[in-house]
Amino acid sequence: MRQATQRLDIATQGRGLIAFTDSVRNWLHGEHFTTGLLTVFCRHTSASLLIQENADPDVCRDLIRFFDVIAPEDETRYIHRAEGPDDMPAHIRSALTATQLSIPIVEGRLVLGTWQGLYLFEHRRAPHRREIVLHVIGE
Repeated sequence: MRQATQRLDIATQGRGLIAFTDSVRNWLHGEHFTTGLLTVFCRHTSASLLIQENADPDVCRDLIRFFDVIAPEDETRYIHRAEGPDDMPAHIRSALTATQLSIPIVEGRLVLGTWQGLYLFEHRRAPHRREIVLHVIGE
């Protein structure tokens, strides 16, 4: 049994979903694991991770619109406003999604469904640099 780690820096352009499946696949391919478990971890409280459909971009647009409804920017709704009107809604959106994903590795490949991809979900309006940590354990 062995382990490997990697950090991915993802530049965002503000609120939205950024696919990063290919970056993970490329790194994993270079590590030569046959079987194992990959943990993907987002080191932020105002961004999160999703496994979501990667075929129709309307899915990502609809997700953004849905989260705008359930966690709107409204300064009268929240006490925490230290970093602006999108700060607390970003924390709520992050709490409702995930900051960590686990993905099995079989025959050297991520076991994702046909239409599944890995996404960083940026919840803030301004561009950010987000750090994703990959950790794989296996053989």
